[in-house]
Amino acid sequence: MSSSSFPPARAVGRGAAWYRGDCHVHSVHSDGKLTTGELAVRARAVGLDFIATTEHNSAAAPGVWGHLAADDFLILLGEEVTTKTGHWLALGIDPSEVVDWNHQVRDGLIDQSLDQVHRMGGLCVAAHPHAPYPSGEFMFPLQGFDVVEVWNGLWTSDRPWNADNEAALAEWGRSLAADIPTGTWRPAMGNSDTHLEGQIGIPHTVVFAEELSTKAVLAGIRAGRSRIAESADVDVSFTANADGRVAGVGERLATHGGRVDVQAAVRGVPVGTVSSHTDRGKVHQASLPGDGAGIMQWDTTAEDSAFVRIEVRHPNGHIAALTNPIILN
Repeated sequence: MSSSSFPPARAVGRGAAWYRGDCHVHSVHSDGKLTTGELAVRARAVGLDFIATTEHNSAAAPGVWGHLAADDFLILLGEEVTTKTGHWLALGIDPSEVVDWNHQVRDGLIDQSLDQVHRMGGLCVAAHPHAPYPSGEFMFPLQGFDVVEVWNGLWTSDRPWNADNEAALAEWGRSLAADIPTGTWRPAMGNSDTHLEGQIGIPHTVVFAEELSTKAVLAGIRAGRSRIAESADVDVSFTANADGRVAGVGERLATHGGRVDVQAAVRGVPVGTVSSHTDRGKVHQASLPGDGAGIMQWDTTAEDSAFVRIEVRHPNGHIAALTNPIILN
């Protein structure tokens, strides 16, 4: 089968930029209700720059995705590996490659599957860790996984946030306090898990990539140069400054023991709140104005905060956006 049957691994894009993408979608080729063409059209309509094909336990079908890619729209190849004791996403795998799914945590075979994906340069994402159905709750150890899907939209089409996502976010937030000092922390991402009309892009991951290509997008996600948003109307700009040295999300900031000025600019969330979170939990919160645009400023030190990350919430407490951490040295 010619490689032209599959989408190209690189699009023209905008060079080094922030790109919006949904890396967990299903078409009629697994248990989704939309065709691949309908998914691509709807993804572009809601402002996405890329999506990943993640059919259950099967490779992307040849000849059904390639013609949908464009200069400004990238399609990554992937698979949702639906095991008996948890689901995970294999992103950036080779055409026609299938990752073994017919096992469970007690079989001890997970490392073989993770190695298979990593040999292809792919990314392994623990999906919906607290999904409320048999096999959906993630039982594998996170060692060997690259990313955690802390926000999954499948069960939230009538509301963008639920208790299962809240539990996943809290669990991930606690893990940062232990993992960042050892250099083993796993970035968070959010995806829609689209199966039906109206779900795609709710939520999605906004990643800084050197170009719009599979390799660059995965590198940005792996490094934590990303944030999660419920729609393209929501945006968060997040930086930390120490005596003129500036770092963004997913980066390390050398503080030399001085004060660190943290700033988050939020757009698209009227009347909500924006809060700072560190290894001491939530340490600061500010209200957003009714016009949907606001700036939060806060200061700390590396002695007080090993890292800082941002959450943006609606008045009802539902998440509108969140970021990966900036690490303070």
